[in-house]
Amino acid sequence: MKIRTVEYFVREAVVSLRRNGLMSFASVSTVALSLLILGIFLILVLNLNNMASMLESQVQITVYLNDGLSDLEMRETGTRISKMQGVSQVMFISKDEAMERFKDRLGDQQSLLTALGDTNPLPNAFEVKVDRPERVKSTAQAISQLHGVENAKFGQEVIEQLFTLTKMVRIFGLILIVFLALAALFIISNTIRLTVFARRKEIGIMKYVGATDWFIRWPFLIEGMILGFGGALIAVVILGQTYSAITQQIYASMAFLPLIPENPFIHNISLMLVLVGTAIGALGSTISLKRFMKV
Repeated sequence: MKIRTVEYFVREAVVSLRRNGLMSFASVSTVALSLLILGIFLILVLNLNNMASMLESQVQITVYLNDGLSDLEMRETGTRISKMQGVSQVMFISKDEAMERFKDRLGDQQSLLTALGDTNPLPNAFEVKVDRPERVKSTAQAISQLHGVENAKFGQEVIEQLFTLTKMVRIFGLILIVFLALAALFIISNTIRLTVFARRKEIGIMKYVGATDWFIRWPFLIEGMILGFGGALIAVVILGQTYSAITQQIYASMAFLPLIPENPFIHNISLMLVLVGTAIGALGSTISLKRFMKV
């Protein structure tokens, strides 16, 4: 394709955008809103997945032992646990150490323990880690069957609830994005349709003198791509600035929260949104041209 021809296509597309300024603005705004919401849900779901994975990797089994076990029996129980498939670490926590940890958690409210006096109701325990998160449940069940074990608890319920929330957000986001994408397609296709309708006589003359369908299509296709690209650009700028501000605020107040770092996370999402926006614009043009090319 010659450079002069490309310049003609671009110039025609820009003229058409100016001519239909209100519809062009509506198209860009719809694409921007759709992709902004898509980006928000992507960031939310990916961060929830990252959070769930981080929490899941840190899940450990707390094994509470029966009272009255001798030191030998407790060591034997710990040895049996350490020999189980998938167990990567076994740490013994005496009841005295457990009480010290409990006091640390209470902080300034240690007066609540006054009623206990010198009594320590906490049991001896083991903290057990496994090599793969999916083994936590089965390992806990196996440990609970061992002699001297009162029960074995783990935080899998929290992880499962987090994954359920992630799934719900993903489904809701997908449905919402489909509707917004259809709205963007509808508005962009109508914008192009108005342009084609206004130039139907010119198009008829061009076809009569031998212009190919693709020669006629290209200006409208470029117009749609510009609309989609413009909307995507607005969306990624807002998204990038917002995520940067939120992450800085969270790092300052809740540094323990495992958010995905801004770079290259936002850059990758921005690139994807720009490609999706441009594709929506091209598709919207194609839909309009199929119906109106026969003039």
